[in-house]
Amino acid sequence: MSESTQQAAADEREVDVVVIGGGSTGENVADRAHRGGLEQVVLVEDELVGGECSYWACMPSKALLRPTAALAAARRVPGAAAAADGELDVAAVLTRRTSFTSDWDDSSQVQWVEGAGLELLRGRARLDGPRRVVVTASDGTTTTLVARHGVVAAVGSTPSEPPIDGLDGVPHWTSREATSATSVPPRLLVLGAGVVGSEMATAYRRLGAEVTLVAGSAVLSAFEPRAGELVADALRAEGAEVVTGSRATAVERDGDDGEVRLTLDDGRVLVGDELLVATGRKPRTGDLGLETVGLEAGQALDIDASGLVAGVDGRWFYAAGDVTGLAPLTHMGKYAARAVGDVLAARARGEATDEPAPWTPYATTALRQAVPQVVFTDPEVTSVGMTAQQARDAGIDVRAVELDLSVAGSALQADGYTGWASLVVDEDRHVLVGATFVGQDVAELLHSATVAVVGEVPLERLWHAVPSYPTISEVWLRLLESYGL
Repeated sequence: MSESTQQAAADEREVDVVVIGGGSTGENVADRAHRGGLEQVVLVEDELVGGECSYWACMPSKALLRPTAALAAARRVPGAAAAADGELDVAAVLTRRTSFTSDWDDSSQVQWVEGAGLELLRGRARLDGPRRVVVTASDGTTTTLVARHGVVAAVGSTPSEPPIDGLDGVPHWTSREATSATSVPPRLLVLGAGVVGSEMATAYRRLGAEVTLVAGSAVLSAFEPRAGELVADALRAEGAEVVTGSRATAVERDGDDGEVRLTLDDGRVLVGDELLVATGRKPRTGDLGLETVGLEAGQALDIDASGLVAGVDGRWFYAAGDVTGLAPLTHMGKYAARAVGDVLAARARGEATDEPAPWTPYATTALRQAVPQVVFTDPEVTSVGMTAQQARDAGIDVRAVELDLSVAGSALQADGYTGWASLVVDEDRHVLVGATFVGQDVAELLHSATVAVVGEVPLERLWHAVPSYPTISEVWLRLLESYGL
């Protein structure tokens, strides 16, 4: 055997499972597969172990939002308001944010991976045909892994930017720069009013920036219309400019750090010191080697209920998390990961050979039917399941019940409390298929709605789930009364 052949053989290993992507989704897939009895589970990551959520998304963004939300809440309660009249300590907010990212150091996450009995391989992974993954390290060396039982794509997503004239050549923020910034720009332009855009507009306005939020259609357009209206109203009340129904056509900047000029389709020119482009995300599959297994590079991975990727023979290629294009949320990625890791181990044991039935442990049913989400603006927006329009589009005979959130609990929570609530009822089955709550501190209402939707609890039985008084959850009683119970 030649030296080159010997080296190639040494750099090729057979293992049980290869998980591509060491974010929260990949970590959970690998852990569940290993706990299910698969000994050789390799986790491959080319950036920080822990992924987007830990370092550039969920954790740092909420750390930026929480101090100003607590201050605003105190100012709405006479007796506490006087104590909250001082200035916000912006430096302390940024320092606390950085603490949640461990200063962008993943040492503790690496320790967890190793302590869980998993192997971590640093490098960029690409498929190289069925069951084969080539990992290229930062020094250019490669290792080829061959998976006995499965390869799992958990590579997440990347920002998707619109085709705006000049954008490619203009330094600008994505969500990563927005959540890791070391200072607050005097003027911030935010392009895109989805979850990231709305949250960062809220955070930076309260941290002292002049903020202009530009929505192509409406603020939080994926939610019930009233939710976005209330968030837009709140931003305007705080001094932000909110532009709806406009699209950017061009952007230019004076040097790398000069002022940014954003031209809209109505001819207006907006000026800022930084530009955050938050117009959505796309699966990170452009360089995953999908073409070597018969798929198209850059596509979202279509999966069955167990996470198996459609269009690939042999029942070995799985996907979980943002890469599927379904419910790009950390908690939903972890939910899917648990199912994928468990079913991989079960199939290795000769069990769970068929596609799992809905609502069994190996199925990812909630990805399509009961996705809960919280938007940490002020007011908060929470939702689960379908909006009324989505339900109608799905052919469901729908009745929507909605009302202002005005109960004893909300009045105690804050003077001048502003909120709104909605239930989407499937009239044929008399169960909830969706719910939305908007208001200060409504995030804690969401899980009860999620249980009702997932459990398909009949409204007549839900009537007997008595909300405690005086809490904001009393809105459940008012909603069911409005329905007619």
